[in-house]
Amino acid sequence: MDRHHRIRELAEMVTSAPGFTRAIGTRVESAEPGHVVMSLGKNADLLQANGFFHGGVIAGLADHAGGGAVTSAMAPGRFAVTVNLQVSFLAPAKGEELIARARAIQVGNTIGVAQVDVASKADGVETPCAVAIVTLRAVAMPGRTND
Repeated sequence: MDRHHRIRELAEMVTSAPGFTRAIGTRVESAEPGHVVMSLGKNADLLQANGFFHGGVIAGLADHAGGGAVTSAMAPGRFAVTVNLQVSFLAPAKGEELIARARAIQVGNTIGVAQVDVASKADGVETPCAVAIVTLRAVAMPGRTND
């Protein structure tokens, strides 16, 4: 199995496991070393009072995509857990879908950093709604390797 396939398989495993990521409907659009794209469809339970995607949902998607980008660039058998998440909201996310594009900008033996651009998609047009910097720590993957 090649590295790209293993990375995609790992990302799919994480989004399909029980928990927050699966509960909100996160989808993996693409995954390759250092880059992950994830999306999330509109659901009434994910919106704030004015009908926009809730900021916490946007932050959660950015966090997960950033973690995927950094983990995909780490040594096999390691995965990234969040140390810090900084999100700047740019505009209300009023589309029918969120798209998070994450890029690992630095990955070391212990700490990795990703930049995540989040857009809201409406009628095929993407509008930037947030940008995030995610700092993550490498830990051993319990009972599984991604090599």
